[in-house]
Amino acid sequence: MPESVHICIAGAGTLGTALGHILAAKPGLDVTLLSIEEPVVNDINTKQINPAYFPMIRLAPGLKATTDNSVLRKADVVFVAIPSIAVVPYITGIKEWLKPGALLVNLAKGFGNDNKTIVENLLEVTGSPVCTLKGPTFAREMINHIPTAMTVGAENEMIYRQLNQIFSGTTIYTDFSTDIKGVETLSILKNIYAILIGIVDAHFDSPNLRFLIFTKAFDEMRRVLLYYGGRDETLFRYCGIGDFGLTALNDLSRNRTLGLLIGKGYFTSGISDKVVLEGKISVNIFVSELQRLGMPEKDYFLMNELNKVFNGSYKISLFVSRLLDHPYS
Repeated sequence: MPESVHICIAGAGTLGTALGHILAAKPGLDVTLLSIEEPVVNDINTKQINPAYFPMIRLAPGLKATTDNSVLRKADVVFVAIPSIAVVPYITGIKEWLKPGALLVNLAKGFGNDNKTIVENLLEVTGSPVCTLKGPTFAREMINHIPTAMTVGAENEMIYRQLNQIFSGTTIYTDFSTDIKGVETLSILKNIYAILIGIVDAHFDSPNLRFLIFTKAFDEMRRVLLYYGGRDETLFRYCGIGDFGLTALNDLSRNRTLGLLIGKGYFTSGISDKVVLEGKISVNIFVSELQRLGMPEKDYFLMNELNKVFNGSYKISLFVSRLLDHPYS
């Protein structure tokens, strides 16, 4: 690795700030957060704190922030840590600033344009190498130096080695898969099934029932993954069962929390359109695509039941019994 690697993190929210804090503490890494939020940038540069997201955390002294896209001209690696719906238009708008050969690392979990994965879209709009980084990661834990694991989804091992050198000596641990489509797809699916587990737990706080449904959900995730062209083994990387377990079973998860709210009856037509979460947005896209692809409905029954919750009148008290009555195979 060169004496100094220039890293830009697009997005100074929770994940971008946490990642920047960890990497900026490592010698040989020059780390800058690129943000459109000028007050956040000023606070990071003058007070060494991001009060909008981590008001109690003193950030690494080497971490810088800017609103100036020119920082991209010298960045060897650009981590993209902005909401999934914004990634493709954002990169399209700043691609002329990118250093030739700079590696783009997608951290967002959601669909891009035309129901494609974000990586697929980025490969279409930029000539830069692109990979994905997904895993069981809460930013609140990462920023406190709790060991954190993620899967690098890349077309070749050289990209994995490049990122592994960057993370070496930090609290971030990685594994690797060339199944980029699978890594991206699982990062979307786990949010959907986390909502489902949340609904179940809202009705019955039962370990037996929770893991009964968890098992059925994991099996259905596998079916959908394979139908989308992903590979079995990707389920057993950090981006697979690790990220699903974290998102479905921990109350720090926003999508699990959405499921708990639905199960308790707080998710109504009056507020549903105001709730923008990756899982909610993705359910309808997946169901529409699976119908178009001709996947038998029985193979994505759980997801389809959740889609009915979001898209019409559904007696939520019947949700758990409907899942239980559907045969597991």
